[in-house]
This record gives sequence, structure tokens and C-alpha cells, in this order.
Amino acid sequence: MLIKLLKWLVGLVAVAGLCLGATVLVLRFGDGPTGMIAGGAFTTGEPWQGDEPDWSFLTDRQEVEFQLLDPERSRTTWIVAHEGRIYIPSGYMTSALGKLWKQWPPEAEKDGRAILRVDGRLYPRRLVRIQESPALPAIISELQRKYLGGLGPDGVASDDIIRSGLDQVKSGSLWVFELAPR
Repeated sequence: MLIKLLKWLVGLVAVAGLCLGATVLVLRFGDGPTGMIAGGAFTTGEPWQGDEPDWSFLTDRQEVEFQLLDPERSRTTWIVAHEGRIYIPSGYMTSALGKLWKQWPPEAEKDGRAILRVDGRLYPRRLVRIQESPALPAIISELQRKYLGGLGPDGVASDDIIRSGLDQVKSGSLWVFELAPR
């Protein structure tokens, strides 16, 4: 009886795993990401026409979608706007989970051509990894404000938080990409 129950449970887990795997595979070919599951190339959206946008409308936007051109895969991510420029962070890069889950940062470093999709508009961009920049402390402060809470009374992150963020960038645990014009 116990062996029969174990076989049934193993079969149930196998069927659930196959269904999950098939769902993820189908989503990989869809128009953009689904939540935190990477998707396929964008097939909808209106290409941006005009000068460089005023990115301030992204200041309080929590997430955006972007697609790399090589490989053609899209994902949902956080975004930071600072002084007319936009940045995408990628944390946990040196953790076991990050190494398994986060394939896009090395791909972006190799070929940074990308498309940002916001409110149905497509913006051609180039992802450029930032490892040293005078803007990094402000970007880290904005990450703290927007996603982690706990800014000081002056509205900026504490020196300890900024120093910790800069240490994470230096160690490779936190990657920051600017979405530069193409």
C-alpha cells in the first residue's frame, strides 16, 4: 500500500513538473515576459519617434519590460531614473540563485542591444554596465528609496547603505546597467 502511494505521489510530481516546464517553454515564445518569467521577443508596441524622452515619468514606476536582441528574450525588471538617464540593477549576481536565475546580465554585457517597452512604447536602447561612475551613489540611494525603503531624514540613503551598495558593485554582486541611446 505504501509503495503504491509513493508511486502515485512520484507520478503526480512528475506530471506537475512537466506541466510547469511546458508552461515556461510556451511563455518563452510569447510577446514579452509574464511576471517574473522571461518571455520572447516583443511583437507588439509602437516604436518611439522623436528626441530622447524625459525619463522622469519612470521615477516612481516599479517595473518595466526590456528585451535583449541577442538572444531575443524579454523580462520584467526594476528601473531607476536619475538626472535624465535610466538604469537597470541586477542583484545577487554572485549568489548560487543569481548564477542560476540571472542569465541576462552576462548576455547584455556581451551584446547590449535592447528594447525597453513602457506603456506600449518601444525604445531602442543599449545596455552599458556601470562599474565606476560619479552617479553610482545617487543610483544606489534611489534603489534604496524606491525598492528597499529606509532613507534618512534628508531623503537620501545613509553613507553606510551607499558604501554597502558601492561594495556590492565592486565585488560583482550588484550589476548596474545604463540604458543608453542606441
